Amino acid sequence: MDPGTGLAQGAVQLPSPHCDARPPGMAIELLVIHAISLPAGEYGGDDVAALFLGTLDCSRRADYGELANLRVSAHFLVRRDGQVQQFVPVHRRAWHAGVSCFAGRERCNDFSVGIELEGCDRDRFTAAQYATLAALTRAVRAACPAIRAENIVGHSEIAPGRKTDPGPHFDWAVYRAALMAA
Repeated sequence: MDPGTGLAQGAVQLPSPHCDARPPGMAIELLVIHAISLPAGEYGGDDVAALFLGTLDCSRRADYGELANLRVSAHFLVRRDGQVQQFVPVHRRAWHAGVSCFAGRERCNDFSVGIELEGCDRDRFTAAQYATLAALTRAVRAACPAIRAENIVGHSEIAPGRKTDPGPHFDWAVYRAALMAA
């Protein structure tokens, strides 16, 4: 992770307009793991990137209607093959958490980094994703040392009842073992 730019080495850079400055003096203390696929349960396409870039044509699919005019992003997307796409530098605020609360603090976007995994609630994640997620987590934590191990959570933990990701097939034990492996 380049400390000056907030960009990850080796990541495909796709700058999203859906970000802004963090509040002054705000430390990055939280890492939020998400899961996303567009269309739901389909992988390998460009629709997630298009959503984060604000270029998704929501008129081409009936099930995309609710996405029209949505302005969201994440810092990173880890594809099924382990490729990393970066949409927002880590020192900027991505719009990934929505209405959220962690340890009594609301507005988690202000103090978090969001990593999306290409996936959904009904599918397991790939070995490549766990390996890449672990390496990316180490890089983010090196750049943002206020993120403690207990401050790595799923989206469902900061938005209970509203979000379910990364879902029941995300294996926290495999992820934590991968984190310790390096």
